[in-house]
Amino acid sequence: MTGAVPDPLPDWLTAARRVTVLTGAGVSTDSGIPDYRGPNGVWTRDPDTEKLVTLSYYVSDPDIRRRAWLMRRDLRVGDVRPNAAHLALVDLERQGRLRALVTQNVDGLHQAAGSSPGLVLEVHGTVHEVECLSCGDRTTTAEALARIDAGEPDPACRVCGGILKTATISFGQALDAPVFDAAVAAAADCDVFLAVGTSLGVHPVAGLTDVAAATGARVVVVNAEPTPYDSLADLVVREPIGTALPRLVGA
Repeated sequence: MTGAVPDPLPDWLTAARRVTVLTGAGVSTDSGIPDYRGPNGVWTRDPDTEKLVTLSYYVSDPDIRRRAWLMRRDLRVGDVRPNAAHLALVDLERQGRLRALVTQNVDGLHQAAGSSPGLVLEVHGTVHEVECLSCGDRTTTAEALARIDAGEPDPACRVCGGILKTATISFGQALDAPVFDAAVAAAADCDVFLAVGTSLGVHPVAGLTDVAAATGARVVVVNAEPTPYDSLADLVVREPIGTALPRLVGA
């Protein structure tokens, strides 16, 4: 079924007691954070920007690092606020029906909205911390950006002098194994798998949809554009996420 949110909602959705949610960039666009692959996405408009989040380019090219830091500074993710979609998932948790909230987003808006940190699995890391690629030392992104504002275009680790990068997963960088294992377990242990605002084009995270379907879960896809998993889904919703998600989980 593809189209608007059905009224009434399917019984299998209203009766679900273990809902695992996977969120992507589309959940945060109403908060002012641009997505990546949509019609007006960051990489759609300027494919070269993808180099800024590709580990091999980042490590080997100081100019890429300088541009990446400027991008982080200009986005100022700490200044944005959660929107109705984030709050709807807080509501789902308060209903006692949220098994886990797996997010590809690095903005921390789920936690800012009130989702329990223990239920949020940030499979692509967080933009609010920076990590040294040599010694692993972590500091806050705010501290690194303050150094950039003070005139350091490519701040180095103060412990060992190594390369600093936001604690996000770049292309070519391995996922955090315990976090991803927890996401797989959540996908295998749900009665509804709800994918929201994600193109479902990046693996292995997109494959969580296969895991859920293989174990008998119903699959719901809420996304503005078609995804590779629409044919597998029991329900596909094309309405704006900020209005569709509250209606889907409000029951």
